[in-house]
Amino acid sequence: MNPDINYLAIAKRTFDMEIEALQQLSLKLDEQFTKACQLILNCQGRVVITGMGKSGHIGNKMAATLASTGTPSFFVHPGEASHGDMGMITDKDVVIALSNSGEVSEIITLLPLIKRLGTPLIGLSGNPNSTLGQASDVHLFCGVDTEACPLNLAPTSSTTATLVMGDALAIALLEARGFTAEDFAFSHPGGSLGRKLLLKVGDIMHTGDAIPVVHPEQSVSDALVVMTQKSLGMVTIQSNGDLLGVFTDGDLRRALENDTDFRNTRIADLMHPHPLTTSAQNLAAQALFEMEERKITSLIVTDLDAQVAGVIHMHDILRAGVA
Repeated sequence: MNPDINYLAIAKRTFDMEIEALQQLSLKLDEQFTKACQLILNCQGRVVITGMGKSGHIGNKMAATLASTGTPSFFVHPGEASHGDMGMITDKDVVIALSNSGEVSEIITLLPLIKRLGTPLIGLSGNPNSTLGQASDVHLFCGVDTEACPLNLAPTSSTTATLVMGDALAIALLEARGFTAEDFAFSHPGGSLGRKLLLKVGDIMHTGDAIPVVHPEQSVSDALVVMTQKSLGMVTIQSNGDLLGVFTDGDLRRALENDTDFRNTRIADLMHPHPLTTSAQNLAAQALFEMEERKITSLIVTDLDAQVAGVIHMHDILRAGVA
């Protein structure tokens, strides 16, 4: 073990070598990439990705990225494909095979079977003249001059190049399909991103008896009782279902500073007319943004007839995991 080794210098050298490899790869992109995209867009089945060893790990990630961005895709291990999993591939699919050398035996064994099925094949390798390169309907060059490994043995720059090529395919296809943020959220419903893009105001707002309501002729004291009972830090002032205004805990503090007679003052005299409202169909994340922008803690939810449908509080949104 060398005690004088410079770990930061090694890391920087690795970064530089892999960045250089990607820059060189970018210069070599050609119409084969366009053909690959068109082949996948015209696919009536799924994209099936296969690769051995480190290429297999990259293939797994590529399949996951494609699937989450609008291109149905899954990974098949080439060894398992030779022992039954070829049945997962149909003539309506597109196969993407990964092999830096283009000569991995487990991949080569599958090529005649893929051809017999009539399934289009996209090969990603560092050698267009390899067996995989020659058998491919479309070949995407992912070769590098040298690996970042000082022995030029461990797949490093080459796997990075293949990974980025997969990302490039996914993003190109995403844009071609007009894939939206909401589409992405449906693939990620369990995470915070999914909640931000899917959870709507109507899913978590307070409705019915939970809505704090007072009549404009009631006293401020009456309003405070309702505000305390409903625990939303505000009351809506309504008449025959029509929203006239809002009174919040901020208004209460200002009234206290002015020595307001709560028993003999109408709530209509202190309310804010034309309060900020939102729709049950709006995203909870957007409602949270509006609250933060206006420095308020709740929004009144109205329907198409401008009737009060509910109230949403900032804490409701935060508890739902939207932040």
